[in-house]
Amino acid sequence: MSIYTTPVLNINLKKLTENYNLLKNLCAPAIPAAVIKDDAYGLGAIKVAEALYAVGCRHFFVAHGIEGMRIRPSVPEAEIFVLQGIGEESYPCFKTARLTPVICSQEMLTFWEQHKIEGIRPAIQVETGLNRLGFSIAELGKLSQETLDSFSYVLSHLACADEQAHFMNNRQLNNFKIIKTRFFPNTPATLSASDGVFLGHDFHFDMTRLGAAMYGINTAPYRENQMQNILELKAPVLQIKNLGKGEFVGYSATFRAPIDMRTAIVSIGYGDGLPRSLSNRGKVIFYENGKPHFCQILGRVSMDNVICDITSLTNVKVGDFGYFINDDYTVDDVARDAGMIAYELISNLGKNQRFIKSYIK
Repeated sequence: MSIYTTPVLNINLKKLTENYNLLKNLCAPAIPAAVIKDDAYGLGAIKVAEALYAVGCRHFFVAHGIEGMRIRPSVPEAEIFVLQGIGEESYPCFKTARLTPVICSQEMLTFWEQHKIEGIRPAIQVETGLNRLGFSIAELGKLSQETLDSFSYVLSHLACADEQAHFMNNRQLNNFKIIKTRFFPNTPATLSASDGVFLGHDFHFDMTRLGAAMYGINTAPYRENQMQNILELKAPVLQIKNLGKGEFVGYSATFRAPIDMRTAIVSIGYGDGLPRSLSNRGKVIFYENGKPHFCQILGRVSMDNVICDITSLTNVKVGDFGYFINDDYTVDDVARDAGMIAYELISNLGKNQRFIKSYIK
């Protein structure tokens, strides 16, 4: 007999590139840049970058210089923008890997002017309403025309693009147009990430930054998700037990059996990135006769295991896989049940070192 004891995460790169191409078509003729920060949302930046580069992507965004340096060998001819900008500790990465910093403050601009890298034109981030990183209009007004003309792109970021009718979308769009007209009339511009793509052509400008939607997340929940799910997370059953009426389950005894039940103990927990908030509310899918059965998680999610209700099933056995994310129970579904956002969920899951991780091409 052969059984698994380790969770398995499958990442479908073919579907990822199809998502990228769909978004590319939606935002054409704007350049479709790929956001692969945080190790491609935890899914493996090198593998993701290689797949996207193979289908023609030549512009990438990361958060930190070290991320850009790691993917440079996989995308030799691409431009790599670094959203957190450049500083003393990251300067060697920029110089070695030929990275493009996104300058967000006067202090960072001063550092750049003292440490310019020949052949690199930085981008500049401006504030339009998110009130996070970026130059204000007052700060831009203090810059010389020569400095303003030195940037390769002007960038801002939408706060509420996941809500189509939110007043902030048009407010930020108008603010961005005012800034561009006044300070950057001849500079290419980028305002929208994935969710902004769905707001229409006015939000696309010269480049869009494709991130969460490319990974299958529904970033525009006011409409049906057009993206394909790219993830499959499954974990093996280690043991099956009978649970008598009145017996308790798991830490803190938060579930008590109302009837005689059968349970499956599955080898995954919060130590693998599965949210503890799925305790007594999450689901594990088992398949019988080709149909999915959604089995409730009973009691607390522990570090290495969950316990689920398989009373209604007859064929589940030790070694079978229970599914936690797939086409029938997507990252958006799991995030909803966990009371979190899908971005956070896949970032936590993807970086786990205990998974058997495989890529489907």
